[in-house]
Amino acid sequence: MPRVTTKELFAKALEGKYAIGAFNVNNMELLQGIVEACEEEKAPLILQISKGARAYANPVYLMKLIEAAIELTSVPIAIHLDHGDSYELCKQCIDEGFTSVMIDGSHLPYEENVALTKKVVDYAHQRDCVVEAELGQLVGAQFDEGEEGGSFSKSGLYTDPDQAVDFVKKTGCDSLAVAIGNSHGAYKFPGAAKLDLERLQRIKQALVEAGLGDYPLVLHGASSVPQHLAEEINKYGGKLGQTSGVPEEDIEKARKMGCAKVNIDTDLRLAFTAGIRKSFAEKPENFDPRKYLGPARAMVKELVRHKVRDVVCCAGHAFD
Repeated sequence: MPRVTTKELFAKALEGKYAIGAFNVNNMELLQGIVEACEEEKAPLILQISKGARAYANPVYLMKLIEAAIELTSVPIAIHLDHGDSYELCKQCIDEGFTSVMIDGSHLPYEENVALTKKVVDYAHQRDCVVEAELGQLVGAQFDEGEEGGSFSKSGLYTDPDQAVDFVKKTGCDSLAVAIGNSHGAYKFPGAAKLDLERLQRIKQALVEAGLGDYPLVLHGASSVPQHLAEEINKYGGKLGQTSGVPEEDIEKARKMGCAKVNIDTDLRLAFTAGIRKSFAEKPENFDPRKYLGPARAMVKELVRHKVRDVVCCAGHAFD
């Protein structure tokens, strides 16, 4: 199956009321587990490569692995740069054949974020590549500054609906990652886990009312951090503290509200680590990497199968 753009995938996802799972890859076993699950479930797929993954595995190795996956797989696959932090990195990935890049200027002052994003969009669109941007900062629900004068705070860290409209119009970005209480890592919430779904609904409504149609939103930091995986890691020698993730029922609601892309990375790491730790504990005599990476790959595969079938619900939609 030839590589596709996220724009193609999102249009079908929004119409079908499902989301596309976007899974981060760092090595061969992770990639195989992800792709095999999506192939068997007939799920469209976004493979994400971060700046850190490029530094760890070398961009050439990663792209060759993905090219092998595309050759061996029938489901549509988009190749996406996750959290590109500069124009230069985005340009490099576009030139390497990525079909989608994210420019993350969310840490910059608003006008600088707009200018950087538009610069990437201008380069990408000339080369049939689509662009995801981010507005707001993923720092967790405890940092929400709440309301100001009956409207959403523009000085806070969450995405403001009106500002989202202005941002999309000025930059021309193809999708927007929003901050609604989601955060990266395995320790997302200090108390009860909760996304600001009302804010998400307002953002979506504002974009529609501005004439931008059923605009695709993106949910970063969307790992649910399954407790059974954390417990498995600790059972076999790990020392994870009290972990917390985004409840799967919140992801389901976000999907129905128009989040077309759901990022998953932490859950993959937990599954992979649980598989390795269990293998080491049960068979400490093994020193062949195939003997412990194989079970870890299998755990990743089962996790991804669950995500595409029961959470983002894109299973069976590969050939829509």
